[in-house]
Amino acid sequence: MRTVYLGTSAFAAGVLERLAETAHRPALVVTRPDRPAGRGRRLAAPPVADLAGRLGIDLDQPEDVNGAAARERIAAAGPEVVVVCAFGAILREPLLSEFELLNVHPSLLPRWRGAAPIERAIMAGDAETGASIMRVTAGLDSGPVCLAAAEPIRADDTYGTLAARLEDLGARLLVQAVDERPECVEQDDARATYADKITAADRTLRPDVPPAEQERVVRALHPHIGARLELPDGTFLGVRAARATEQGLELLEVQPPGGRPMPYADYARGHAAR
Repeated sequence: MRTVYLGTSAFAAGVLERLAETAHRPALVVTRPDRPAGRGRRLAAPPVADLAGRLGIDLDQPEDVNGAAARERIAAAGPEVVVVCAFGAILREPLLSEFELLNVHPSLLPRWRGAAPIERAIMAGDAETGASIMRVTAGLDSGPVCLAAAEPIRADDTYGTLAARLEDLGARLLVQAVDERPECVEQDDARATYADKITAADRTLRPDVPPAEQERVVRALHPHIGARLELPDGTFLGVRAARATEQGLELLEVQPPGGRPMPYADYARGHAAR
């Protein structure tokens, strides 16, 4: 089936890579424009743009995917289905009505609609999450669900390990949905929860929070965002790995401001000597 792919993030790139290996390889990839990134604030392409280049797939990076020029470029590719995965911008009319849009969402909808479903599932201590294929509507991840499957959240899962499994699961469900075209069923809005974007406050560990909750924050934000502890001088110590104990949160791996990751024991020895 002829497809066009809308995606931006590393997760979306993982799904795109798997889709491109099938008979539904996209004729066009649409992603966000290059943005300043890193300490040097140099322009950097989204992960999906880099992958599309390596795969030799036509690429468009419009400022407004809902604009006439972007919609005309999509239409020119002649898609039977437009696949959306972690695009990072709101899709509006008339785009929603002009094409059939299927979204790959890494949660068991209607739980964890929104921007950070993997992180929020780990932070909440959920026993499982999953992937859903849904039709895109004007609401926030509220369209009818065509396929869904669960994935356990392991006690040692980080964002990185869980996202990798959900990329694979989401891609497999996507291919199945495009192959089989199953009936889509409306979600129960009364059961919806929302995965808000991760804020600076979400990243900052608080001593008054139970150690188990702090550990889940560390795992949920590793390795892409990172949890942190505020130091007495107002700077932040990155926390890459930690373990909850009866005594509190045991730091295992940290990253000093402007420094490289290191075992916490080495960091503690260095600062004790000052």
